[in-house]
Amino acid sequence: MVATVPFTVLVVCTGNICRSPLAERVGQAHLSRVLPDPTVLRLDSAGTRAVVGSGMDPASARVLRVLGGDPADFRAQQLTDGIVGSADLTLTMTRYHRQNVLARAPRALSRTFTLVEAASLIDLLGPDVKLPDGDPADRARALVKRMAKARALRPSSAADDVVDPIGQPDEVHAAVGETIAAATRPVLGRFAALLGATADSRT
Repeated sequence: MVATVPFTVLVVCTGNICRSPLAERVGQAHLSRVLPDPTVLRLDSAGTRAVVGSGMDPASARVLRVLGGDPADFRAQQLTDGIVGSADLTLTMTRYHRQNVLARAPRALSRTFTLVEAASLIDLLGPDVKLPDGDPADRARALVKRMAKARALRPSSAADDVVDPIGQPDEVHAAVGETIAAATRPVLGRFAALLGATADSRT
């Protein structure tokens, strides 16, 4: 069965030139390897105070290339109510960004997580979590609901925040990139598996 409505994932940071584009482009590279039909999952990013129209920060772009992503043609965009409202899953870089998203769209609470939190919850739920039969995109949305329910099983802390590398040395950008990639790939891989991924999504 093929998903009839694209499942949309939004990644949010501050300027939309370092952390969230890293997650977006690392995620896109990963999805291109594991999703036979890339149209079933849309991945986008935005900033709470975006440097609108700018490309990626050069240091983050270098890290992205090392991680297998492509920074070409990226342009930062401002987070809007419409962008938040259209997302099935929103992944923020920090708890503060999550608060900012929810200030715009309080009803998005059950589908908004920090990236690190989401990765932890996916791991906590495991691969055998029971989901209803049906359209793959609906099953993916059901997984988001299960993640929201499981949130009570783990504490939220500063460890859920990905630090801002802007203006920092290259090694900070590299460490941030590794953290983002380590969380982004399993989260998107789990949703890709629901949306029609190949066996490679489990690697």
